[in-house]
Amino acid sequence: MGVPKFYRWISERYPCLSEVVKEHQIPEFDNLYLDMNGIIHQCSHPNDDDVHFRISDDKIFTDIFHYLEVLFRIIKPRKVFFMAVDGVAPRAKMNQQRGRRFRSAKEAEDKIKKAIEKGETLPTEARFDSNCITPGTEFMARLHEHLKYFVNMKISTDKSWQGVTIYFSGHETPGEGEHKIMEFIRSEKAKPDHDPNTRHCLYGLDADLIMLGLTSHEAHFSLLREEVRFGGKKAQRVCAPEETTFHLLHLSLMREYIDYEFSALKDKITFKYDIERIIDDWILMGFLVGNDFIPHLPHLHINHDALPLLYGTYITILPELGGYINESGHLNLPRFEKYLVKLSDFDREHFSEVFVDLKWFESKVGNKYLNEAAGVAAEEAKNYKEKKKSKGQENSLCWAALDKNGEVVTSKENLEDETEDDDLFETEFRQYKRTYYMTKMGVDIVSDDFLADQAACYVQAIQWILHYYYHGVQSWSWFYPYHYAPFLSDIRNISTLKIHFELGKPFKPFEQLLAVLPAASKNLLPTCYQHLMTSEDSPIIEYYPPDFKTDLNGKQQEWEAVVLIPFIDEKRLLEAMETCNHSLKKEERKRNQHSECLMCWYDSDTEFIYPSPWPEKFPAIEQCCARYKIISLDAWRVDISKNRITRVDQKALYFCGFPTLKHIRHKFFLKKSGVQVFQQSSRGENMMLEILVNAESDELSVENIASSVLGKSVFVNWPHLEEARIVGVSDGETKFYLEEPPGTQKLYLGRTAPPSKVVHLGDKEQSNWTKEIQGISEYYLRRKGIIINETSAVIYGQLLTGRKYQINQNGEVRLQKQWSKQVLPFVYQTVVKDIRAFDSRFSNIKTLDDLFPPRSMVFMLGTPYYGCTGEVQDSGDVITEGRIRVVFSIPCEPNLDALIQNQHEKEEQRNSACKSFLKMRGEEEITTFENPYIATIQNVSDVLIISRF
Repeated sequence: MGVPKFYRWISERYPCLSEVVKEHQIPEFDNLYLDMNGIIHQCSHPNDDDVHFRISDDKIFTDIFHYLEVLFRIIKPRKVFFMAVDGVAPRAKMNQQRGRRFRSAKEAEDKIKKAIEKGETLPTEARFDSNCITPGTEFMARLHEHLKYFVNMKISTDKSWQGVTIYFSGHETPGEGEHKIMEFIRSEKAKPDHDPNTRHCLYGLDADLIMLGLTSHEAHFSLLREEVRFGGKKAQRVCAPEETTFHLLHLSLMREYIDYEFSALKDKITFKYDIERIIDDWILMGFLVGNDFIPHLPHLHINHDALPLLYGTYITILPELGGYINESGHLNLPRFEKYLVKLSDFDREHFSEVFVDLKWFESKVGNKYLNEAAGVAAEEAKNYKEKKKSKGQENSLCWAALDKNGEVVTSKENLEDETEDDDLFETEFRQYKRTYYMTKMGVDIVSDDFLADQAACYVQAIQWILHYYYHGVQSWSWFYPYHYAPFLSDIRNISTLKIHFELGKPFKPFEQLLAVLPAASKNLLPTCYQHLMTSEDSPIIEYYPPDFKTDLNGKQQEWEAVVLIPFIDEKRLLEAMETCNHSLKKEERKRNQHSECLMCWYDSDTEFIYPSPWPEKFPAIEQCCARYKIISLDAWRVDISKNRITRVDQKALYFCGFPTLKHIRHKFFLKKSGVQVFQQSSRGENMMLEILVNAESDELSVENIASSVLGKSVFVNWPHLEEARIVGVSDGETKFYLEEPPGTQKLYLGRTAPPSKVVHLGDKEQSNWTKEIQGISEYYLRRKGIIINETSAVIYGQLLTGRKYQINQNGEVRLQKQWSKQVLPFVYQTVVKDIRAFDSRFSNIKTLDDLFPPRSMVFMLGTPYYGCTGEVQDSGDVITEGRIRVVFSIPCEPNLDALIQNQHEKEEQRNSACKSFLKMRGEEEITTFENPYIATIQNVSDVLIISRF
């Protein structure tokens, strides 16, 4: 689930973070990682609101296979393809899973009940229970075998998969999918030969993937996810990948935006400003507004500007700390306490908004606990008042006033009035917090020991989470034991805490199932355990309440509410299961085990028959060429001390597709500008970028600009740079453009002067030029949060669409860039020239042998046999002559004469019927059909009637 609303908030605050995935503009990635559970959920229950929806297992598996193929084809990883399914989670995560599964079962039950009350007839087949997407179920076991089959099939039959190392970490391998991926990344970084320029792409829907990606401190890291359209109760997504718009969120830009957010610190702190350490603290601050492991702090909500509060407090207090708070995943407790003390002013500010009258205590009647608490609070207030008065008398200048002559005069009356107001506020503030603890946590007396325990427990939770994100699981059994978090102002005296975790062992799959499933999903468990969830005699029956309450606790959406169900006692759970374990069947015992991750690759010397896991639906792989290696459960565990940051010089080289703000001079500032990142104007502040005018560029004439870019390749659409060939330049009065024969798309390198022509624009062309600038400026401002200011020149270019191989007389292969036929306008100040761009995809092909190795698959684009697939043969001396030998598979074309004749007859019948119908209506005869399904009809109301013929 990640951090609710976080993805939208940062996307609106930093408008250039994401871009739509476009063909020919996708970055080159070395490694692609898939957090698989998002795909599994999308392909199995795309619409939970439709109680009539039913889906078969083979349809689910086929759709998952297809989704994986599409994602692989989009990204085309060069080295590693990692698929990770959620395994058994740490106990800290199970509590959230438990609440989520109880809620989903209750919601499904309520929807079915409402449908029946409306008189709807539901399908007889059982609905898909999404709770089965949990380790240990029969569904997950079947899916696991089918995913292994799919990997073997792709390795054996798809050339694009054969040069890649594939890792498959299934549901039997403990750990959440995204965290297993991060374990792999950390282990790769720890190797002495790690390439700091490795380019990573991580697919997943959870917002906390942003945090995980940033913990890697890798320079080239992007997140792939489906477009989210916000609106209504839930963010709506499309299931089919062909109907989906994919977005890339670039952490390279995220790092630069974070740098801008905290740039004010550069002149304030006495220690070294380090963006990597700032990012670490930024991640820590993100945990304070929400995560999967602990409840949110009271009243600290993202949609109520919690994050700007956290950032502003950090900028204020960091100069006093002497260093950073999050030290590579380790909390510096004294610094963290000072930050929380400063942040705790928020509690009082929030309470002041609800502090209405002086009779607050008197309104709390009829509740024994509240009245007792009020008495205790009043007594504390009395002591506090006497201490404050005493302090005021000792230092009367603090309460001094000036007379008309400027002399200092102490006013005891003012002192007493102000002291009484402060005392009353503090008294009621303490009572306000006591009420929270009593009503939310059910305690009778809010003692100092209770508050100290709350503070220690919360800080321990933050440290566990930091370890989890930076170092992996440090304790499988630890969990936060409350449904609610303490107030910020009560988290104090923590600087000397001793925090220690015992690693322990993960639950077995059936243990987790019994720990997280509601009784409504009991059939997902082996029969021998089911009575533990339903029988009155069960020793753990109280953990499976048929009905339960939820508490929005300051949130707005029902799915954000706290699910008030009891926490599982691990010891009692395991003892209850012990009496049933002997009844497990052999197949069930197999499902209740942990297993290792698989590393797979293609080996042409290996060939065997891989049996189908479902012969009626999927064929066996007759020539399987996959090899395996088992990766042990702890193979990727990196010692905490070896978790290091690799740094690269990003100024030296631009990696195509990884945007950066560095290439164009600009200034930045926060402002509420209503930037439309999604379907509506943002309400919070946006990080605006204003392009600064380059003095030299401002003095350039249109002639000079034309001579520098015309016919050349430049990068446009900053900061998401795309390569374009410039074919025209205009200043609104004069236009220079390339004068080339039709079909020519030549690049003019060096000082070669391109053939050009100049024309003077008329009034209409000048008006169009002005509209072009207005449109571009409006788009940059409203969508990207970029102010481009006055524009002196517009350049016209053709975007790069791909590359085509060309063979010279020596048999050498060269790549020729291909440009779009469409010419688009770009303002000159957003153009980047003369940068060193790197893209290795096109650097290792030099000869026909490299381009067309034997047995490689090709498609015919010429005549005859356009579109046919073929296999390259070992051509011997033919290849030296610039030719290759290919064996094509020519499909047998079907005879369609009968179908064509039948279609023609049906068309005539439709024409005749329509004419008769209109004649009967007394209307004019319709025009002839341009195709069998489209007609020009004068009376629109006849459309549905005509469609019946």
